Amino acid sequence: METFDYVIVGAGSAGCVVANRLSEDPTVTVCVLEAGPRDWHPYIHLPAGFIKTFYMKSINWCYQQEPGPYTGGRSIYAPRGKTLGGSSSINGHIYNRGQRQDFDTWAQMGNRGWSYSDVLPYFKRMEKRIGFGEDAYRGREGSLTVTTMEWKDTLCEAFMDGAVSIGIPRNPDYNGAIQEGVSYVQRTIQNGRRVSSATAFLRLASRRPNVEVRTHAHATQIVIEGKRAVGVRYAKGGRGGVPIEVRARKEVILSGGAYNSPQLLQLSGVGNPELLREHGIEVRHALASVGEGLQDHYAPRSVGRVKNIKTVNELARGLSLWGEALKWATTRRGVLSLSPTMVYCFWHSGETAESSDLQLTFTPASYKEGVQGQLEDEPGMTIASWQQRPESRGYVRIRSADPFAPPIIQTNYLAAELDRRVVVAGMKLARRIMHSAPLAPYLAYEDFPGPKVQSDDEFLAAATQRGTTTFHPGCTCRMGPADSTWAVVDDQLRVHGLQGLRVIDASVMPRMISANLNASTLMIGDKGSDLIMGKQLAGANIASA
Repeated sequence: METFDYVIVGAGSAGCVVANRLSEDPTVTVCVLEAGPRDWHPYIHLPAGFIKTFYMKSINWCYQQEPGPYTGGRSIYAPRGKTLGGSSSINGHIYNRGQRQDFDTWAQMGNRGWSYSDVLPYFKRMEKRIGFGEDAYRGREGSLTVTTMEWKDTLCEAFMDGAVSIGIPRNPDYNGAIQEGVSYVQRTIQNGRRVSSATAFLRLASRRPNVEVRTHAHATQIVIEGKRAVGVRYAKGGRGGVPIEVRARKEVILSGGAYNSPQLLQLSGVGNPELLREHGIEVRHALASVGEGLQDHYAPRSVGRVKNIKTVNELARGLSLWGEALKWATTRRGVLSLSPTMVYCFWHSGETAESSDLQLTFTPASYKEGVQGQLEDEPGMTIASWQQRPESRGYVRIRSADPFAPPIIQTNYLAAELDRRVVVAGMKLARRIMHSAPLAPYLAYEDFPGPKVQSDDEFLAAATQRGTTTFHPGCTCRMGPADSTWAVVDDQLRVHGLQGLRVIDASVMPRMISANLNASTLMIGDKGSDLIMGKQLAGANIASA
């Protein structure tokens, strides 16, 4: 049995950052446990490889959600990264922090030190922004390279002109003072290659003599003595592998993500006593909120058939694909260097009094039956639309006491009435832009939801039929005061009622943010590292936008 100062479970977006920050102190020893392999596969590093890693079980947990009240009886696919870098090694590369209001709301929910002015210095410290951005909001010297898409596309320009034609302004930096507007995406891609949390943070840490990274190490239980976490048991090589235990002198840190962190807590006897007893697990620490509160963004994807211009559907097939492969190999440019989403648009639904509550994305491509990852044969374009801050909540619960069984994932998409109204408003906005004058030369016809869909009920039925996840799960180990009924960790990310155990990943978000989650999960990893070390960056003095 080996002992380290810190044992980190999960080398994902947050875990890689934590390992890097903690190991900067040469007197500290760190062990990182990752259930998947090293991030060696070339599809991880090729931006367009996203389409391949989407279903690659060797580096992807490939979870399935339970059918919900508004998913038409469908079980929605829920990919999660299972390799160094976690989901930052298989995601769509997007860098989107979210709005000031998101983090100010976290603070208002009782989390000291998590307001926008508190977290902005951490976003800046991590970031190496290449391109436009005000220094008050953007970082230039960090390890995480953030670029803006350089490939100028006629359809993308027409979409942005269409948004402007209905009153949505261009925004040169949606990660700056204000999010609202339309622009090309910012992404974690540099010189035609993915920048994951592993390449930006863990690679540096793993070269240090005080860091040990163990892959194919599937955590099966947190070792708890009394009310203190003292180590982690894992199976080397997965099911049937050699059982090994590592001890932590100071802390065990869970960074498994919104699905795996609550699952491991429950398997270890930390959770709802009724659930644990149902599966024959000894209750080590009763904490009913573990796994509860799951939120995600639910997106119907409107599809238009395209004329008079080539789309990615044609460029990524046959001889054209070979030409694009040669272009990437020689210049690191072309279709293979792109993220799957190319334009972002943030605007108002008219259904809430909050700041922009809708997010739309555009790509000059279309996917089979509206599912991202499988390109259609016909030329097409896709506008995905979703509610930024949903009210619906679900849960993650163990299926059995078997640590290798996937958890039960129930997101309850659109269960809240407001969510249904906003998703309909998003589809209507997507249609307005699709049928705007700037896109008219290229739109052959609207394929989905189609011209027959006109009423709110018909739009909702279409969303139920073909909506899907945007791969942004969070909020299953929520951060909040000890006297709340819903919190799992405090504002120092320590599990309530236990010592030596923190959760540092997207699961601690108390409420969904108006963004893709990778940027903020990296920030949580950075700030969480400082909390462990008793440090705190000075808050930013930023005037209200």
